[in-house]
Amino acid sequence: MMFSPGERKFLAVNRITILSLFALILAGGIVRTSGSGMGCPDWPKCFESYVPPVSASQLPEGYKEKYVEKRVAKNERFAKTLDVLGYGEMAAKIRSDKSIREPEDFNAAKTWTEYINRLVGAVTGVFLLGCVIRSRVYLRTRKRIFFASLFNIVLVIFQAWLGSIVVSTNLLAWVVTVHMLLALGIVAISIYTLFEAQVLRNQALLSGGQMSRLQLIALLLCLLTLVQVTLGTGVREQVDFVADAMARLNRASWVQQVGATFNLHRDSALILTAGQFTLFYIVRKKFAATAFQYRYVTYSGMLIVLQVVTGVVLAYLALPPVAQAAHLVLATLLFSAQFYLMLLLRSRSAVISAVQTK
Repeated sequence: MMFSPGERKFLAVNRITILSLFALILAGGIVRTSGSGMGCPDWPKCFESYVPPVSASQLPEGYKEKYVEKRVAKNERFAKTLDVLGYGEMAAKIRSDKSIREPEDFNAAKTWTEYINRLVGAVTGVFLLGCVIRSRVYLRTRKRIFFASLFNIVLVIFQAWLGSIVVSTNLLAWVVTVHMLLALGIVAISIYTLFEAQVLRNQALLSGGQMSRLQLIALLLCLLTLVQVTLGTGVREQVDFVADAMARLNRASWVQQVGATFNLHRDSALILTAGQFTLFYIVRKKFAATAFQYRYVTYSGMLIVLQVVTGVVLAYLALPPVAQAAHLVLATLLFSAQFYLMLLLRSRSAVISAVQTK
């Protein structure tokens, strides 16, 4: 594989970026499971400072009233945008949400948990910008790598704004869900640009024949995983509602109280598992053990087993926070492995034809 120095630099930055994105999603999962999402009531600063306080004595004077006022104003602007877009019902719910007007009490541990999450996000943003800069080397040979990297920056800017809405709306469920799905989209684009850069010089990564059916199955599994992530956030929302209704008591019974949303999430997981192992069987039968397709379908199989295990632990062992964060990260890794496998199942002849038309 004859990569130029510029190409090697892009590949290195891209790989680091993907790892950083995984770390960011892990940090976000820890924030969610620890209830630290409102640890910093303002954004992008935290209690009007780039380095948050460690004790109540360092808090700005009258911070509760000030941040509630700012939050209400930001939510009103957001609600007006939803009105313009035709989502009047959502806008009305935001305006009528009384929890938005309730100030958050200071908790140093939660504040620093959220602050570290934001630091990881900022570092990841720098790496994504580095991908754009380094991807200029492909402007003559593979323009899609540069433009996809550039589009990722646009998504990150939108994601940062959406993160501020997550804070201002006091973790409004559907906003949190969109925030998570957008994070997976950013991961997918980074994986895509890495793949395109790799296959430009190493087409042995691809399958030799026509793999359209297998690639379609892999695509459907990716989409089903996204559905599972969406359902999972719905389950989490319902669990929070049940927990509040039960005054945070009898934690072991919370999941059983969720009902239809949890049942749909569980049943969809069974369908996803069956589909994943069907693909596992076909790919392992068709490809040699040294093939990348064989390797990544194996990774996907291992990850889905771990995902099922953490799901069982969450459902029957009273939702341990460690399992919650692990479940989220494993879903991200599973989607990433599925997505990369789908790219690997592209026909080599189709890719060669695409390159020749450049």
